[in-house]
Amino acid sequence: MPDVVVTEFIEESALAALSREFSVVYDPELVNRPDDIKLLAADAPGLIVRNMTQVRGEVLDACQALRVIGRLGVGLDNIDMDACKKRGIQVFPATGANALAVAEYVIAATLLGLRNIWNVTDKVTSGWWDRQTLIFREASGKTLGLIGFGMIAREVAKRARALGMRVGAFDPNILPGDPAWTELGVAHMDLPSLLAESDVVSVHAPLLSSTRNLLDANALSLMKPDAILINTARGGIIDEAAVVAALRLKRLGCAILDVLDKEPPPANSILRGVPGLILTPHVAGNTVESNVRVSSVTVANVMRALKALKK
Repeated sequence: MPDVVVTEFIEESALAALSREFSVVYDPELVNRPDDIKLLAADAPGLIVRNMTQVRGEVLDACQALRVIGRLGVGLDNIDMDACKKRGIQVFPATGANALAVAEYVIAATLLGLRNIWNVTDKVTSGWWDRQTLIFREASGKTLGLIGFGMIAREVAKRARALGMRVGAFDPNILPGDPAWTELGVAHMDLPSLLAESDVVSVHAPLLSSTRNLLDANALSLMKPDAILINTARGGIIDEAAVVAALRLKRLGCAILDVLDKEPPPANSILRGVPGLILTPHVAGNTVESNVRVSSVTVANVMRALKALKK
């Protein structure tokens, strides 16, 4: 009987540390085999997952000995938190461990969107040299709007301010008098104003019933026609059909999405072949460095909790 089942990829040194003190089953492909998870984790007190493993329904019901879940990341929408609370299962996200990686992705996406000159290598080597068509925009002086003003958004704000950008944020959970606004030089804004005034909008909110499809057709219609939309939070916050329509009608400049409502997208996805749409497979928080931090924090949390249970 394993003490801990790990269903998705984890950094080697953190796995080694965990394996020195506990019996571990590690298979990064388990995420695709929920029936095997039910068998292997049935008597395990510990489970470590990323964002793809669905810890709910039959899988959670099968894990009768489960007491501790380590989340290699921060979002918890793949875990039935209500059911875990009822059963006394502790859930530990790796809060803050990938914040720098996501923040750098957002800044890179901002620069890519504002100055999209990176896809002409083949044309240049074939003799194309039309410099005039590659005149785009600078980040300095532009306005970045952050939807959500938590840890990652604040790291984005610091870097955007260093580029000379104006930064505003919408977050109904942070009062206007909170010192973070003035400390970071970020304007407190309502959502309509943020959408209307921003050259770049970056999403940093959790996926809740109140935020699902927050950026629908009506919200997108408030944005500048050349604005850039970036999402590294959760796919369901953005109405993807509305984004596709806005891009095709040239009512949105560019959309760079690291997260989708369905991951991976189906073969017949409406996102295929959309001009101005750039997709990455939920990797904004994945760097060599952040994987070490996330894995180390998660393993430390799980080990501490399991040891406490044995006392």
